[in-house]
Amino acid sequence: METKMHPPATGPASPAEARAAQQALLATFEAYKTANDERLAALEGKAATDILLDDRVGRIDAALARAQASLDRLAISAARPALGAPADPAGDERKEAFAAYLRRGDEAALMRIEAKSLSAAVPSEGGHVAPPEVAASIDRRLTAASPIRRIATVRVTGSGTFRKPVSITTPAVGWVSEKAVRPETATPSLDLLSFPVGEVYAMAAATQTLLEDAIVDIDQWLAGEIAESFAVAEGAAFVTGDGLSKPRGFLAVPSAPEASAQWGQLGYLATGAAGAFPTSNPVDRLVDLTYAPRTPYRGNASFVMNRRTVGTVRKFKDGQGNYIWQPSLVAGQPATLLGFAVHECEDMPDVAADAMAIAFGDFARGYLVVDRADVRILRDPFTAKPFVMFYVTKRVGGGVQDFDAIKLLKFAAS
Repeated sequence: METKMHPPATGPASPAEARAAQQALLATFEAYKTANDERLAALEGKAATDILLDDRVGRIDAALARAQASLDRLAISAARPALGAPADPAGDERKEAFAAYLRRGDEAALMRIEAKSLSAAVPSEGGHVAPPEVAASIDRRLTAASPIRRIATVRVTGSGTFRKPVSITTPAVGWVSEKAVRPETATPSLDLLSFPVGEVYAMAAATQTLLEDAIVDIDQWLAGEIAESFAVAEGAAFVTGDGLSKPRGFLAVPSAPEASAQWGQLGYLATGAAGAFPTSNPVDRLVDLTYAPRTPYRGNASFVMNRRTVGTVRKFKDGQGNYIWQPSLVAGQPATLLGFAVHECEDMPDVAADAMAIAFGDFARGYLVVDRADVRILRDPFTAKPFVMFYVTKRVGGGVQDFDAIKLLKFAAS
């Protein structure tokens, strides 16, 4: 099965391109269902698996992932801002001064602008603050690349630690008649959560020829060079980070069986089989997971797992013989599993013994990402001559803010 891939778009996608991508996705999914049905029938008819059928299903599975990614790229293209926005004289002056600093190391104009804005960013303190347009471009790229950042709540702070009071228990209530005395009710238990920010950095290198090329948009080049590195580092920290100079990932939080989980722990359900789904009725474990969070958390809930785990659950059917995984025909919208969105996150562990390979819940209520408001850039033309290095730093933190909102599936007997 061969699926045509669309090249990276240079402008907004046309309706014809979107329709072509949708048709390719549907055709690939139908081919996948046919091949997997043949594989399942072969398994029922004999004990041994058919290597050729397994290989065919695997190839179509990969083509299906590519077709879904192609449709998603069209959504990113359509979301690009239109050209011709009203000019901002102050913004243009700042952009020109910043470009001069990046291209030639000219700091004079940039420092004058920073002095006007009362900025304390000087080279001795770690570089210059990037213009808001550059920081916003980096943030947009991070959101597009990082699945957790897309579904979590993001807050901007100006301090080194973001603190949030939360109520662990609900206030006590009572019933009284119109003229009865109102006795005092119990005070709810409060907890103060702290989210310290750590510093993530990346180094981008450029030749002097590239910097002197007036055609190159140096701001966008720099944002593109370092955004992917930031996204990789952030993505891993949001899932497994230990909280030391980095965000604390939700898999680094203590966990306990769902029936006994308390505040400060994420509840988990066991599959009943070590390192695997059970051989009979594996879909039941996923259904149980969707009902683990309380009802208020299920309306905006989604699955998070890596692509290899998606490849496993994509083969499952419900009791009526329908595939529980369904592709998304809307560009930019994720595929669904049992009716809930599925977000592929490569930092989630593979299915293995005792692995928490699948997470489910309302991540907007459950996980908080904290950003410092600025991005700093230091130009270094000396360390790696003849290349010019750009040392870019960004401060970000994160952690679980509601332990009831996220549940895990543990691949273990209990």
